[in-house]
Amino acid sequence: MKIRNSEVARTQGNSSRICSLPDCAPMPGKPRLLDQVRDKIRAKHYSIRTEETYIQWIKRYIFFHNKRHPIEMGAEEIAQYLSYLAVQRKVSSSTQNQALCAIVFLYKQVLEIEPGDFSNLVRAKNPIRLPVVFTKNEVKSVLIQLEGTNRLMGHLLYGSGLRIMECLRLRVKDIDFESSQITVRDGKGQKDRVTMLPSVISLELRYHLERVKSIYERDLRAGFGAVYLPYALERKYKDSERSWTWQFVFPSPKRSIDPRSGIVRRHHLSESVLQRAVKKAVRNAGIVKLATCHTFRHSFATHLLEAGYDIRTVQELLGHSDVSTTMIYTHVLNKGVNGVKSPGDLLFGE
Repeated sequence: MKIRNSEVARTQGNSSRICSLPDCAPMPGKPRLLDQVRDKIRAKHYSIRTEETYIQWIKRYIFFHNKRHPIEMGAEEIAQYLSYLAVQRKVSSSTQNQALCAIVFLYKQVLEIEPGDFSNLVRAKNPIRLPVVFTKNEVKSVLIQLEGTNRLMGHLLYGSGLRIMECLRLRVKDIDFESSQITVRDGKGQKDRVTMLPSVISLELRYHLERVKSIYERDLRAGFGAVYLPYALERKYKDSERSWTWQFVFPSPKRSIDPRSGIVRRHHLSESVLQRAVKKAVRNAGIVKLATCHTFRHSFATHLLEAGYDIRTVQELLGHSDVSTTMIYTHVLNKGVNGVKSPGDLLFGE
């Protein structure tokens, strides 16, 4: 993310104390502010995506207030910035909430002070939108257009209801061919869950893992083969980072440098690879819906409900904390939750 010039130029008063970005001037005897944020995020095992996003929002907040140090600001300045996002920038409710979470994290977790009451801020509107869903024929059309590993991942997004990052972060140990199950580790909200492994791709997935294992063995011979492990598991389980069971199911074609540790490893595929492939496949299939990789997950839930599975089962497979989140799929069923027919169809006897 880039910090917009309009945000950099906007000021809200002067202060004798200036925060010198990008790393922010340190307090005596303490690391720089943004380094403290990074350390706290990593101590709480947040993902690198969350780290990057929080850092960017904190920078924007500081720039908005003319580089004043956050410790000299509080509820009023927070409300001013968040209201600016809603009124001037016209961001979505989710974007405003993301900025709020980053700033509150800064105050509570890093500066260890209460940010105060900023309930008077202008809230961005939270529109209620129905998810985009493929028909069954459209799912087939898109999957046919995908090739190789992308088609295999597409089948998992639809057949298992995985989010894109859940798919990319799958480890070899998470696939249970005998039980036809996939264990999703550390999903959204840091929750684990179990979902089904579609039998239609079971054999192809086995062949895929054989090819991945040959890449892994070549890496070992070349002195590599280690993979990233969360929560310092490489220290708890010796040599586990070089174990086959911990390898990614969909590894990157190239080794890269870990941005946090500086270690050269083979990470999982970038989500942009699958996103571009799905976008192209949707276009080639002649589908005019604004579909993305996540549309497969929406379709998974909707088609299960159409098949008569109860909503609690679908909720568990999706990993939703609240059944109300799953309920939105009942509004996109072909005949509605009560099988209501159009009065036009009734009028003309259809």
